[in-house]
Amino acid sequence: MSETTPQDTLPKGYEPKDIEDHWRAFWETNRTFTPTPETNGHKAEAYSIVIPPPNVTGNLHIGHALNLTLQDVLCRHARQLGKDVLWVPGEDHAGIATQNVVERRLAQEGKTRHDLGREKFIERVWQWKEEYGENIRRQIKAMGASVDWTRERFTMDEGLSRAVRRVFVRLYKEGLIYKGSYIINWCNRCHTALADDEVEHANQKTHLWHIRYPLEDGSGSLTIATTRPETMLGDTAVCVHPEDERYTALVGKKVRLPLTDRLIPVIADAYVDREFGTGALKVTPSHDHNDWHLGHKHNLEFLQVIDDEGCMNAEAGAYAGMPKEEARKKIAADLEAQGFLVQVADYENSVGHCYRCQAIIEPHVSPQWFVAVKTLAEKARNAVPDETAIYPTSWLKTYYNWLDNIRDWCISRQIWWGHRIPAWTCPACGEVMVEEEAPTTCCKCGSASLVQEDDVLDTWFSSALWPFSTMGWPDETAELKRYYPTSVLVTGFDILFFWVARMMMMGQHFMGQVPFKHVYIHALVRDAEGKKMSKSTGNVIDPLVMIDKYGTDSLRFTLTAFAAMGRDIRLSEDRIDGYRHFMNKIWNASRFALMNLEPGNAPQAVNLEGVAGLHHQWILHRLEELKTAQKEALAEYRFNDAAQSLYKFVWNEFCDWYLELIKPDMQAGGQRQQEARFVLWSVLRETLILLHPVTPFITSAVWQALPGHGEGANLAAELFPQIRPGCVRPAQADSMEMVQDVIIAVRTIRAELNISPSLRLNALVRPADAAAAQALEGAREMIMTLARLESLTLDAAAEAPKVSASQVARGNEIIVPLTGAVDFAAEVARIEKELGKMEKERGMLQGKLGNANYVEKAPAEVVERDRNRVVELADAIAKLQALKTRFQEAL
Repeated sequence: MSETTPQDTLPKGYEPKDIEDHWRAFWETNRTFTPTPETNGHKAEAYSIVIPPPNVTGNLHIGHALNLTLQDVLCRHARQLGKDVLWVPGEDHAGIATQNVVERRLAQEGKTRHDLGREKFIERVWQWKEEYGENIRRQIKAMGASVDWTRERFTMDEGLSRAVRRVFVRLYKEGLIYKGSYIINWCNRCHTALADDEVEHANQKTHLWHIRYPLEDGSGSLTIATTRPETMLGDTAVCVHPEDERYTALVGKKVRLPLTDRLIPVIADAYVDREFGTGALKVTPSHDHNDWHLGHKHNLEFLQVIDDEGCMNAEAGAYAGMPKEEARKKIAADLEAQGFLVQVADYENSVGHCYRCQAIIEPHVSPQWFVAVKTLAEKARNAVPDETAIYPTSWLKTYYNWLDNIRDWCISRQIWWGHRIPAWTCPACGEVMVEEEAPTTCCKCGSASLVQEDDVLDTWFSSALWPFSTMGWPDETAELKRYYPTSVLVTGFDILFFWVARMMMMGQHFMGQVPFKHVYIHALVRDAEGKKMSKSTGNVIDPLVMIDKYGTDSLRFTLTAFAAMGRDIRLSEDRIDGYRHFMNKIWNASRFALMNLEPGNAPQAVNLEGVAGLHHQWILHRLEELKTAQKEALAEYRFNDAAQSLYKFVWNEFCDWYLELIKPDMQAGGQRQQEARFVLWSVLRETLILLHPVTPFITSAVWQALPGHGEGANLAAELFPQIRPGCVRPAQADSMEMVQDVIIAVRTIRAELNISPSLRLNALVRPADAAAAQALEGAREMIMTLARLESLTLDAAAEAPKVSASQVARGNEIIVPLTGAVDFAAEVARIEKELGKMEKERGMLQGKLGNANYVEKAPAEVVERDRNRVVELADAIAKLQALKTRFQEAL
């Protein structure tokens, strides 16, 4: 902060960094955001949020910045409403991602995790976490997030680890966790299983190979179509639709599998799509999820030909040891050479990729641990929207669809970093024991030689417990009793399945109620052209860079102002820079106020509901409207409406109008000055409170500088300003807005005719009616001052001078005589020059639009823009021609 005493003045320039550093330290030192549930008597309504834990591996991106901003707006506003707010921060251990990072580090040393061994490798990961985990904390603090750092959690800390073990053991003993050999999604690169929703599908250009399978009896053949010829070595049947007349007679027969000596049956099942390919489906139960189910249904052989490294195994015969991509080429060539390849067609299909490394996923059969989720999913589905409301409601269909079609959740991962599965096997008798604490002897045979499961749990398993594990569960803590269920979850749509639905399942099962009352799903932040941000395209906006350049409040206000529900945010650096100008406006307006307020104590109070000045009544009325609008917008998660209402009030009404309107008051002295000072102080004070949830730093600095506050004043602890019913004066506000329209009309005439701002004009107003005449007469001083008039005549019957300009505002005709105010000859010359430019532009556009080739090939939006511009130019030319004619007549 500046060395200048805060309550005396503000520095001339707004420097965000100094202000932000000061207030971050102030809030943390004073524990402003640390609630005490044990001692607050539970009088206030509880309000809680758990932060979506960012991965400990990375840096904050713009999506994180949006997420943190919206949560902080809600938490700061809830405190203003007198609620007892807890916002829990924390980080996720991000099993696969973190292990990959550390393994890459080891590779630079020429080592692998296996060189270190499990224990030493885990030590290295913890060292990395301690070194880089602070980055996330620093970045969350940079955003101004009002989290309670005394309750920070990590998904691998001892408390959460105990919760994970408790949940796993209980679900296992309830029969909801089981182990078995099933087909799962396997990443050859990360060398681990993945859950269904960790697989990202993307269209990929490939080929469709049509392969002839000869019938055993030599009577002909069946042709199948496949995108993966390498898996045919694991085929154990060919399947056709039972009603497909082409193949009805072949059901029950056998075909000879090309390139092998095996015979496989022809089976029938309604699952087959008769329209795809040839209508005959090769069935490879160990390498396709759907084929897996067909294999069980028809009691087929399960033959795995690709190993967990992505290479052909011994079952692949002559192709054993080949990477699957190489085997595909070799098999296709051999099929062609031996006369089995009918044709190869170009094809595009959806291919699954690992959400971490983007490697192509391989369906793979292996022993894994699963959660049987059907009953859990049903409860989670039924709880929405009655117990948990999702905003926007357009996501309900997606939520329901995922839960309706959910499959058992594969929770085991073949990595070392994570929660190791608490299961032990006795080699002597094969007994499996699942316990929270490690058993010392076998419960069946008494052997002391036990082996713990090598696999760890899916990262999302621990994250699913986040709303209650972060509050101390399984202990019955004061936080859990006070703050669960949480009030709202703010998250991105991309983890609606990964996280939100699973938290719903676990919260209901272990806590007996939903984990949050509301879920607000924010949209994606894209670049200014609507494109997804990515490093490869170079359009990424780094929030930390923006904070350094423009200040945190500028970034926060930008994100909030564009956070329209259900609509992606188009963000550009120019927009952030634009809201930096808004911060400057707030700062300069506050400095103006401080210069017109006496330092030290607050101004002498007056009854705000009884102030006489029309401009005071108007600004107080608008302030009351703003209070109501803010409460309603934030209660309904209309963040953009909240921000835009603030912007309009502060910039357009408070700064552009009210601060100008009160300048004569400040020079008047006496009661008039006293009244103006108190209204100014009160309006600025309450406006700072309303702005604070979105722009916490600048508002805190100004708040402390206001007379009557002082060095220790903490805006973050202030309550929402009380409603003043007596200040709601719509009639007076309407009169003031009419006065503003009259002033704007004079300014418009001045601007259109290039009349010098310093020249005082004469104005004649023909009032719309008696009430308008009375209001305008009462505001005579304001109109003459702000419109810069020499004289103002209010007369409904007055004749307009021959040469004059006019505007109509709310039925009031404003007339400005132009003789002596305008150099008619110079204006005619200027207009002719301007007309020339416009005619030239219009001619060029009409020429382009008359070219059929241009209209046909140019983007539709460009053509439409050109057409609209032609219409605009025609209107502008007509107006200038009329004005030119009037000026010529005056010469």
